[in-house]
Amino acid sequence: MTKKIAFKTLGCRLNQYETDALASRFHGGSYQLVDFDEQADVYVVNTCTVTHQSDQKSRQNIHAARKLSEDAIVVVTGCMANHYKQSLLDNPAITYVVDNERKTSIFSIIESHFRGEVADPEGFDKDLFSYEAASKTFHTRSMIKIQDGCDNFCTFCIIPKVRGRAGSRPAADIMKNISEVVQFGFREVVLTGVNIGRYDDHGLKFEQLVSNILDLPGEFRLRISSIEPDGFSDSFFELFQHPKLTPHLHLCLQSGSEDILLKMRRMYTAKQFRHMAEKLRSMYPDFNLTTDVIVGFPGETEEDFQKTAEMVKELAFSHVHTFKYSVRQGTRAERMTDHVSEKIKNQRSELIRAVSEENKRGYLTKMIGKQQLLLVERVGADHVVRGYGEHYIPIRIKEKGVAKNSFVPVTLTGIHEGKELSMDAIVSRV
Repeated sequence: MTKKIAFKTLGCRLNQYETDALASRFHGGSYQLVDFDEQADVYVVNTCTVTHQSDQKSRQNIHAARKLSEDAIVVVTGCMANHYKQSLLDNPAITYVVDNERKTSIFSIIESHFRGEVADPEGFDKDLFSYEAASKTFHTRSMIKIQDGCDNFCTFCIIPKVRGRAGSRPAADIMKNISEVVQFGFREVVLTGVNIGRYDDHGLKFEQLVSNILDLPGEFRLRISSIEPDGFSDSFFELFQHPKLTPHLHLCLQSGSEDILLKMRRMYTAKQFRHMAEKLRSMYPDFNLTTDVIVGFPGETEEDFQKTAEMVKELAFSHVHTFKYSVRQGTRAERMTDHVSEKIKNQRSELIRAVSEENKRGYLTKMIGKQQLLLVERVGADHVVRGYGEHYIPIRIKEKGVAKNSFVPVTLTGIHEGKELSMDAIVSRV
């Protein structure tokens, strides 16, 4: 009988890429992919440990998997598997704990288990990049891992501990991977990693890698995922003139206060960040910038916070991922004084979210009447079609005969006031 396997992914796009690659491998190995809330023979929880909240969500999903089936194999992997390895190994609800460095071996571990063999994850080689090109994924966009680990050691961040030092995937493997997924029919490729701007394959840097990818044949567009705002040059920004490169960046700000950025040990200043954002907007007026902000970092005064709020508003980020500072054991920030109360963190978080919502509405309003190339992600029974444009604008149209994973040129007609703001559009007829 065909074995059933379910996946739950928490956290970043890098985790999403790795889950997609694993799921595709199991699908090719004759396993049936089912939803995580269904009965399965194997549950894989790909965890995140960036904040206390992500720890809690990871634990909840581990518990949910075991509750669904007492006999199923429960595999826990991802950053929590590195951060809390021993406590997870001691958890009787978990069958295998697989660290990030051995995540590529999960298929072999499960196969060994079902053959009745000893399947000790520690017996498999460490390998960060040997993921096969995913022909079947949980997303319309195909994420491509180009890099892992980080050498920045920001004072608040646990990632260097759970993902290790920075390493870059060979450029030839990346090009081959992208060519394969384009042949599989994917129309959007997303470059992902922990710190992709620091990509370096024997002297071939990120800017040249992107340029080489844009020269690949095929009908696809390229999107850059979350990236650190250090090391950019004006020549990199010129790449966005290429029709395949989407005019959107998630550029991580974290704070608008120079003092707080220094305490965070970020590799740029607020002044430098502002220059980059303004340069992009001067070159491409409709460019969509989104960002991350941490509120309540140790020592953050009301004046520091106001500088962040003002910068978020002035730079008009269309979306802000807002995080309340969360103590991570083993980081430098854990030992800092003047920790901010939860009450103040909550207040500041709500204020940033309000500014973000106002910014988003303003950006969408500005885009009314303009054209976008919609990549179809969902087609409803009511013929409502949903997806994203090249500027990473959520779009919906009502149109019959539209296929999933196809490009549709549309004209934006107005803001749709749904659960989350999106844009209504009509198909652009030539």
